[in-house]
Amino acid sequence: MEIAGYLAALVIGISLGMIGGGGSILTIPVLVYLFHIPPSEATGYSLCIVGFSCFAGAYKYFRRGHINFRAAFLFGITSILTVLLVRKFLLPVIPEMIYQSASFTITRSLLNMVVFAIVMIVAAVHMLRSEPLIESEGSVSVIPTIKAMWRGIEVGLLTGLLGAGGGFIVIPVLVFSFRLSMKDAIGTSLLIIAMNTISGFLGDLIHGQLYHLQLLIPLTVLAVSGTFVGRRLGESVPADLLKKYFGWFILVMGCMIIIKELFFR
Repeated sequence: MEIAGYLAALVIGISLGMIGGGGSILTIPVLVYLFHIPPSEATGYSLCIVGFSCFAGAYKYFRRGHINFRAAFLFGITSILTVLLVRKFLLPVIPEMIYQSASFTITRSLLNMVVFAIVMIVAAVHMLRSEPLIESEGSVSVIPTIKAMWRGIEVGLLTGLLGAGGGFIVIPVLVFSFRLSMKDAIGTSLLIIAMNTISGFLGDLIHGQLYHLQLLIPLTVLAVSGTFVGRRLGESVPADLLKKYFGWFILVMGCMIIIKELFFR
């Protein structure tokens, strides 16, 4: 199972490199089901793996001029603050046993995975929407300040609670609301996710969270390597096709997690 987990880490990086999101959606299931890390701890591992992978991917897009720094700043300033506050003050007060009756028990781990699966399904719906993507180079867009900062809070909540980067929220907003080209949206999304997740991971370290480096480092290296592969593949595959196939994959994965967690625990 661990071999499959390491291969999945490579796929995570490829996904991030190709479409600027989706990789973090895969990270938590990989950590929980293949490496048997409790969901509450897996969020921290995910922050590191996704963060450094996105940073590597963002650098490649930066070199080609495909990052909108105004959008990245407006998203980032609120999302980073939200991530730090959530992981410092909200996560510690969520009890391990949330609800218990004679026939049904809701634990923190169960709730975490079910909510994450719902997030996956929402992500799939976003990716499968029929709106055409903008492929033109160098699109110039007006980034509304309040709207971007509010979206940053939404992404920060998602990242802080679940360890997900939130690319499936960021990219549709950048493409459909702010009218960035797909390449600009991917590059900007990668930078935003990198800022969110790395800040959350560093915050965990500052507050004494411990990680198994012999697991964390190889997974991170593989995911980072995958971003370079994904960037190359993304140059030859149409963005609409990538979005469609990955959307169906995420939809199936989300449904399978809900079925497993609710009926086959």
